[in-house]
Amino acid sequence: MNTKARALAAGKVSYSSPDVLPVSEAGFLAGTVLLTQDGEMPVEFLSPGDRIITRDRGFAPLRRVARARQSVRAIRFAAGSLGNTRPECDLVLPAGQPVLIRDWRAQALFGTSQAMVRADALVDGEFVCDLGPRDMQLFQLHFDEPHVLYAGGLEVAGQYLPTSSRLAA
Repeated sequence: MNTKARALAAGKVSYSSPDVLPVSEAGFLAGTVLLTQDGEMPVEFLSPGDRIITRDRGFAPLRRVARARQSVRAIRFAAGSLGNTRPECDLVLPAGQPVLIRDWRAQALFGTSQAMVRADALVDGEFVCDLGPRDMQLFQLHFDEPHVLYAGGLEVAGQYLPTSSRLAA
Protein backbone atom coordinates (compact mmCIF):
# COMPACT_ATOMS: atom_id res chain seq x y z
CA MET A 1 0.00 0.00 0.00
CA ASN A 2 1.51 3.37 -1.00
CA THR A 3 1.81 6.36 1.33
CA LYS A 4 -1.27 8.11 -0.06
CA ALA A 5 -3.40 4.96 0.30
CA ARG A 6 -2.17 4.41 3.89
CA ALA A 7 -3.03 8.01 4.80
CA LEU A 8 -6.51 7.61 3.29
CA ALA A 9 -7.11 4.33 5.09
CA ALA A 10 -6.06 5.89 8.39
CA GLY A 11 -8.51 8.75 7.86
CA LYS A 12 -5.70 11.31 7.88
CA VAL A 13 -6.34 12.70 4.41
CA SER A 14 -9.35 13.76 2.44
CA TYR A 15 -9.58 15.95 -0.59
CA SER A 16 -11.85 16.89 -3.43
CA SER A 17 -9.68 15.21 -6.06
CA PRO A 18 -7.52 12.11 -5.70
CA ASP A 19 -4.50 13.65 -7.41
CA VAL A 20 -4.04 16.46 -4.88
CA LEU A 21 -2.32 15.88 -1.55
CA PRO A 22 -0.69 18.46 0.72
CA VAL A 23 3.05 17.92 0.57
CA SER A 24 4.39 21.25 1.76
CA GLU A 25 4.22 23.55 4.74
CA ALA A 26 1.80 25.87 2.91
CA GLY A 27 -1.92 26.09 3.55
CA PHE A 28 -4.29 27.05 6.32
CA LEU A 29 -5.07 25.59 9.72
CA ALA A 30 -8.61 24.72 10.76
CA GLY A 31 -10.36 27.85 12.01
CA THR A 32 -8.54 30.24 9.68
CA VAL A 33 -11.17 32.66 8.35
CA LEU A 34 -11.12 33.59 4.66
CA LEU A 35 -13.16 36.21 2.80
CA THR A 36 -15.70 34.68 0.42
CA GLN A 37 -18.65 35.84 -1.64
CA ASP A 38 -20.83 34.76 1.31
CA GLY A 39 -18.74 36.61 3.91
CA GLU A 40 -16.06 35.37 6.28
CA MET A 41 -15.85 31.56 6.35
CA PRO A 42 -13.59 29.17 8.26
CA VAL A 43 -11.41 27.25 5.81
CA GLU A 44 -12.87 23.89 6.88
CA PHE A 45 -16.30 24.94 5.53
CA LEU A 46 -15.05 25.79 2.03
CA SER A 47 -15.62 23.48 -0.93
CA PRO A 48 -14.92 23.46 -4.68
CA GLY A 49 -17.00 26.05 -6.50
CA ASP A 50 -17.06 28.53 -3.61
CA ARG A 51 -16.11 32.03 -4.73
CA ILE A 52 -13.21 33.44 -2.75
CA ILE A 53 -12.45 37.17 -2.63
CA THR A 54 -8.97 37.85 -4.00
CA ARG A 55 -6.80 40.95 -4.00
CA ASP A 56 -5.88 40.57 -7.65
CA ARG A 57 -9.08 39.45 -9.46
CA GLY A 58 -12.12 40.04 -7.28
CA PHE A 59 -13.93 36.70 -6.95
CA ALA A 60 -12.13 33.48 -7.91
CA PRO A 61 -13.77 30.04 -7.97
CA LEU A 62 -12.15 27.55 -5.63
CA ARG A 63 -11.06 24.59 -7.73
CA ARG A 64 -10.03 22.04 -5.08
CA VAL A 65 -9.60 21.70 -1.35
CA ALA A 66 -6.99 19.32 0.00
CA ARG A 67 -6.57 18.54 3.67
CA ALA A 68 -4.30 16.35 5.71
CA ARG A 69 -3.14 15.99 9.27
CA GLN A 70 0.52 16.90 9.14
CA SER A 71 3.32 17.91 11.43
CA VAL A 72 4.20 21.46 10.36
CA ARG A 73 6.14 24.31 11.91
CA ALA A 74 3.57 26.78 13.17
CA ILE A 75 4.13 30.54 12.99
CA ARG A 76 1.99 32.80 15.20
CA PHE A 77 1.27 36.34 14.05
CA ALA A 78 0.09 38.60 16.89
CA ALA A 79 -2.89 40.81 16.05
CA GLY A 80 -1.65 43.94 14.28
CA SER A 81 1.92 42.65 13.93
CA LEU A 82 2.06 43.47 10.20
CA GLY A 83 0.13 46.73 10.40
CA ASN A 84 -3.21 48.04 11.61
CA THR A 85 -5.58 45.02 11.72
CA ARG A 86 -3.05 42.85 9.87
CA PRO A 87 -3.90 40.28 11.09
CA GLU A 88 -7.21 41.17 12.71
CA CYS A 89 -6.56 38.77 15.61
CA ASP A 90 -3.78 36.36 16.49
CA LEU A 91 -3.32 34.01 13.54
CA VAL A 92 -1.32 30.80 13.17
CA LEU A 93 -0.04 29.79 9.74
CA PRO A 94 2.24 26.98 8.60
CA ALA A 95 5.86 28.07 8.17
CA GLY A 96 5.79 27.72 4.38
CA GLN A 97 2.61 29.72 3.75
CA PRO A 98 3.41 32.66 1.45
CA VAL A 99 2.38 36.03 2.94
CA LEU A 100 2.26 39.29 0.97
CA ILE A 101 4.05 42.13 2.72
CA ARG A 102 3.54 45.71 1.53
CA ASP A 103 5.28 47.81 4.14
CA TRP A 104 8.75 48.75 5.36
CA ARG A 105 9.64 45.04 5.64
CA ALA A 106 9.39 44.56 1.87
CA GLN A 107 11.65 47.57 1.30
CA ALA A 108 14.13 46.62 4.03
CA LEU A 109 14.37 42.92 3.20
CA PHE A 110 13.89 42.90 -0.58
CA GLY A 111 14.32 46.48 -1.82
CA THR A 112 10.81 46.56 -3.27
CA SER A 113 7.42 47.96 -2.28
CA GLN A 114 5.86 44.50 -1.88
CA ALA A 115 7.02 40.89 -1.68
CA MET A 116 5.55 37.43 -1.22
CA VAL A 117 7.50 35.65 1.53
CA ARG A 118 7.21 32.48 3.59
CA ALA A 119 5.60 33.03 6.98
CA ASP A 120 8.75 31.85 8.76
CA ALA A 121 10.80 34.60 7.05
CA LEU A 122 8.86 37.14 9.14
CA VAL A 123 9.66 35.63 12.55
CA ASP A 124 10.96 38.32 14.88
CA GLY A 125 10.61 36.43 18.17
CA GLU A 126 8.21 38.98 19.64
CA PHE A 127 5.21 39.71 17.40
CA VAL A 128 5.76 36.88 14.92
CA CYS A 129 6.86 33.72 16.73
CA ASP A 130 7.91 30.24 15.64
CA LEU A 131 5.87 27.81 17.75
CA GLY A 132 7.84 24.82 16.46
CA PRO A 133 6.45 21.64 14.92
CA ARG A 134 2.79 20.93 15.62
CA ASP A 135 0.49 18.15 14.45
CA MET A 136 -2.30 20.04 12.69
CA GLN A 137 -5.08 19.71 10.17
CA LEU A 138 -3.74 21.57 7.11
CA PHE A 139 -6.04 22.80 4.31
CA GLN A 140 -4.77 23.79 0.89
CA LEU A 141 -6.98 25.85 -1.43
CA HIS A 142 -6.28 25.31 -5.13
CA PHE A 143 -7.17 27.72 -7.94
CA ASP A 144 -6.76 27.77 -11.72
CA GLU A 145 -4.52 30.84 -11.45
CA PRO A 146 -2.26 32.28 -8.74
CA HIS A 147 -4.25 34.50 -6.37
CA VAL A 148 -3.74 36.57 -3.25
CA LEU A 149 -6.41 35.75 -0.64
CA TYR A 150 -7.47 37.40 2.60
CA ALA A 151 -6.98 35.17 5.65
CA GLY A 152 -7.64 36.70 9.04
CA GLY A 153 -6.79 40.13 7.62
CA LEU A 154 -3.49 39.03 6.06
CA GLU A 155 -2.89 38.84 2.33
CA VAL A 156 -1.68 35.33 1.55
CA ALA A 157 -1.19 33.11 -1.50
CA GLY A 158 -3.59 30.41 -2.58
CA GLN A 159 -2.16 27.30 -4.26
CA TYR A 160 -2.04 27.30 -8.05
CA LEU A 161 -3.06 24.21 -10.05
CA PRO A 162 -0.83 23.68 -13.08
CA THR A 163 -2.64 23.11 -16.39
CA SER A 164 -1.88 19.37 -16.36
CA SER A 165 -3.66 18.97 -13.00
CA ARG A 166 -6.69 20.90 -14.26
CA LEU A 167 -6.95 18.70 -17.35
CA ALA A 168 -6.84 15.56 -15.19
CA ALA A 169 -9.79 16.75 -13.10
